[in-house]
Amino acid sequence: INNYKMAIRSPSLRIARVLAKELHPTAHRSRVSWRNSSSICSHSGISSSARSGLVSNNSYFRSFSTKPEEATEPQSSQGENPPTPADDADADTKASAEETTDNDDAAGGESAEVDVVTKLESQIKDLKDNLLRSLAEQENTRRIARRDVANSKSFAISSFAKSLLDTSDNLTRALDAVPEELRHDHENNAVLANLYEGISMTDDGLNKAFAKNGLKKFGEKGDKFDPNIHEALFEYPDPEGVPGNVGQVMKAGFMLNERVVRPAEVGVVKAAP
Repeated sequence: INNYKMAIRSPSLRIARVLAKELHPTAHRSRVSWRNSSSICSHSGISSSARSGLVSNNSYFRSFSTKPEEATEPQSSQGENPPTPADDADADTKASAEETTDNDDAAGGESAEVDVVTKLESQIKDLKDNLLRSLAEQENTRRIARRDVANSKSFAISSFAKSLLDTSDNLTRALDAVPEELRHDHENNAVLANLYEGISMTDDGLNKAFAKNGLKKFGEKGDKFDPNIHEALFEYPDPEGVPGNVGQVMKAGFMLNERVVRPAEVGVVKAAP
């Protein structure tokens, strides 16, 4: 009997020490301890009465546990817990959430692609507009350069031509100073007729040189008065003239390549009172 008591005490003390080391023993460990104690008792040859005492001791020590025993859940034949309706609902919710996330990601990707395409189209439009503006600016620059070159060629002699206008005016005055009846009288006034002929030839040569270089003389009696090319010095009534026309030319005008170098100074006929 004493041997049986010692056999019972030894496992009980061993179990107590293990439980003292662990602050919160679980029900599973208690069952394992019970199984271990049962196996120990069976190997030690402990009787059924001793085992009942051991069970009572285990129950006594299990009462000190602060963690409630967990109810064992039924397991499937493969060792896994069977699915419950709550688990199925959670799975459906998770699948729906994943599908929604995938749809949102796809929509976000498409929106990002649309934004990129729109941005690229805007950049292409800006670049095309800048290119067209640059081409137009270059064409304007070339056109202005061509015009400047043409003007420089056409009006390079403007200052030289103006300096010769006084010479032409003096020749014209000399011709006008000779009376008309003596201009061709080589018998009685041969010297004066020859002088007039020489001055006239000089004036014609000068006018041809002017025309060759683009300088043209204008301003004749009877022309329609044009304020753009004529400068009216006075008005006078003339029954034989047409009102608004040039009646007298005081100084002839000149144009260089269709540009007025000097306007003609004229007298304009006005209507009789």
